[in-house]
Amino acid sequence: MESKVFNDPIHGHMELHPLLIKIIDTPQFQRLRNIKQLGGAYFVYPGASHNRFEHSIGVAYLAGELAKALQTRQPELNITDEDILCVQIAGLCHDLGHGPFSHLFDGMFIRRAQNGGRWEHEQASVDLFEHLVRSNNLQEEMAQNMDFIKELIRGPLDAHVAEGNEWPYTGRGQEKSFLYDIVSNKRNGIDVDKFDYFARDCYHLGIKNNFDHRRFFVFARVCEVDGVKQICSRDKEVHNLYGMFHARSCLHRRAYQHKVNKIIEVMITDAFLKADPYIQIEGSGGKKFTLSTSIDDMEAYTKLTDGVFEEILNSSSPKLQDARQILNRIITRDLYKCLGRMTNIFTEDMIPQLKTALAVNGLTEEDFEVVVTNLDYGKKNENPIKNTYFYKKRKFNEVSTMRKDEVSRLLPQHFSEKTFRVYLKKNEKLMEAKTQLKEWGERNNIKILED
Repeated sequence: MESKVFNDPIHGHMELHPLLIKIIDTPQFQRLRNIKQLGGAYFVYPGASHNRFEHSIGVAYLAGELAKALQTRQPELNITDEDILCVQIAGLCHDLGHGPFSHLFDGMFIRRAQNGGRWEHEQASVDLFEHLVRSNNLQEEMAQNMDFIKELIRGPLDAHVAEGNEWPYTGRGQEKSFLYDIVSNKRNGIDVDKFDYFARDCYHLGIKNNFDHRRFFVFARVCEVDGVKQICSRDKEVHNLYGMFHARSCLHRRAYQHKVNKIIEVMITDAFLKADPYIQIEGSGGKKFTLSTSIDDMEAYTKLTDGVFEEILNSSSPKLQDARQILNRIITRDLYKCLGRMTNIFTEDMIPQLKTALAVNGLTEEDFEVVVTNLDYGKKNENPIKNTYFYKKRKFNEVSTMRKDEVSRLLPQHFSEKTFRVYLKKNEKLMEAKTQLKEWGERNNIKILED
């Protein structure tokens, strides 16, 4: 095989290695063409029609560009072409495990289907990558690098073993620790995955992107921090990195956790839960799986995409009538109604009490949905720059962190906030429910804000 050139609206012409093309041309990767990058946001932003397919190719390209920049600038690091190819494969396959409507599937649907059980797309990406390699006879090409690629995607493969070891990875030794910063940076979140989705999502959403990842590549340098090599940046780039994390929080506020987007995703989740027992997907050995159990069989999971939305919507089965009704409400814009929002002293453990108080006048607790919106800089309430090291001009071996007061007095004092929105599923009871919520807020000294 030969390499191929992709003409991308974000990064221009991207030339990819033949092995990457082999992976792209598999059913397991091609399914990403039918999984929306931004889930339900397409129902809010008409331009947000892009998919995980093009994002994954973009991440592979950027992973290679950053690794090659470090290889050229610092030959003493002994970055091999094999290292670069592995990092690119990890970038290409890091999102293989996303289900229908991306984060909706693992973050909302599976948790509710399994009564709070945690299952994450990162582990599914590793599982589906293994299935892809086996199903397409790529074992020889992957040779000795399978564990390394999986670690680049997921992190240490055995968390229990990793806890007691100074170096938790087996794919590469500690002398190449910086390679683990490129695709998924567990220390501070500065990685090429974000670089691509910031640029790509802003482009399709019609929102201006103020962060230039190409400039970061110019000033990126591997330095030693407490005996471990990390990718560091010039001290003067600290403002740009704060700007990057601020851009992340803005994207969450304006798009990813937009109030209409969130309720549409709740409605899709409700529909999937009602349809779950009746959707049959054939997996390995001819065994049948539902939406929620397909995660246990990668052959079945390969067949699961956003297409399940249309499958339910166009079905004439009486068993899918309730699910179909909810999806029809999305299409006709008969959405669940927001009764108000709360911040400050309201907490998640108060949600059952609130639902009980609202379940009057013919309404039940199931008629209400409380949606929690978390906005942060990527590290919950922690400042991500706290774990970022900087070098000075011509002083490559002198690295340090930078305190907020060394950077600017205008930086945020807090790095996370929560908003709670109360939605009603039965719109004919809107006025009664709004009155009940307002009275509950007054009794509990919690301000109910209009939205």
